[in-house]
Amino acid sequence: MRLSVVIPCLNESETIGIVVEKALKGLRASGLTGEVLVADNGSTDGSREIAQNLGARVVPVPERGYGAALMGGIDAAQGEFVIMGDADDSYDFLEIPKFTAQLLAGHELVMGCRLPGGGGTIAAGAMPLLHRLWGNPMFSWMARRMFRYPGNDVYCGLRGFSKALYQRLNQRCTGMEFAVEMLIRASLQGCKFAEVPITLHRDGRKLARPHLRTFRDGWRTLRLFLLFSPRWLYVLPALLLLLFGALGYALSLPRVSIGGATLDVHTLLIASLGLIVGAQLMTFGAATRVYAGEEGFLPRNRRLERILLWFSVERVLLGAGLVALLGLSIIAWLIWLWASNGFGALDYPYTLRRLIPAVTAIALAVQSVFAAFFLNLLLMPRRR
Repeated sequence: MRLSVVIPCLNESETIGIVVEKALKGLRASGLTGEVLVADNGSTDGSREIAQNLGARVVPVPERGYGAALMGGIDAAQGEFVIMGDADDSYDFLEIPKFTAQLLAGHELVMGCRLPGGGGTIAAGAMPLLHRLWGNPMFSWMARRMFRYPGNDVYCGLRGFSKALYQRLNQRCTGMEFAVEMLIRASLQGCKFAEVPITLHRDGRKLARPHLRTFRDGWRTLRLFLLFSPRWLYVLPALLLLLFGALGYALSLPRVSIGGATLDVHTLLIASLGLIVGAQLMTFGAATRVYAGEEGFLPRNRRLERILLWFSVERVLLGAGLVALLGLSIIAWLIWLWASNGFGALDYPYTLRRLIPAVTAIALAVQSVFAAFFLNLLLMPRRR
């Protein structure tokens, strides 16, 4: 069997019959042997019976969720290639031959594109204006920037792929994020990709409510993007905070005046906050990237691992110890000055310009030591 058409279904009795008939026609038009498989997620409106009577194979998937239904259906699929699409008749399964032609040409993932920028067509009323002009183009642009996704329509649900690719991707998301997770993982692995223009039709259902929720699902997509990109979630903000902290120190230690305002201990304190939080974020970014590589969420970053291994616990202990000793020496000197003054009132601008860097240095040294232990634990060789 060469091709399996997988359709997730939850109470789609209004349209499942039309969709199955189109899928069967599209399958025959492709010239490939195959099956139409409906992954039923617990329908109670007769959807399963309608699909079976029309010749589809129905696979019950008890775990709820769009991604869970697709996982169950794809796992049960017998075809070498899989084409997935929704059961609401918004995608035309008669366009299956476009996808199979690209799959047979050697592409591992073939995405449909509904947006005019990629040659697609959106029928009147088929996509909310907010999704068309902002949401989909924005997330597609972000996917290209963050993951080198080569397509134009990150949300398109009609797509084809080899089952071998799907098994290699090892997907985890059981909700609506499943479709976007597939693109992220495939892009990160550099799979052979193609895109074909398709037409998005108006939802064929009259009674059922749409499953998508604009702002909820938009946030879930953004959250997934950030979880799969430690660089954007941790590293870039960390670099900005560290730069802000260093600049604050460079201006406040010599008490530089800008526009009549003198940058002094208050600026120094805020700059220290930037340095400490920036260092924490950098540690989180490194740890997240190593863990994601170890667990298969992301491809392993061998260069980062080599850099972290060079910063062994012993090296970090030595460097952090020297920095902490410098900070403690400054504090001891300030205490000596205070004692020399009979523990009376201090010149706070003078002492704080020295005390704040000392305390910051000690905090960064302590953070570095514990971060080194944690990162070395993640990188420790162990039996799989």
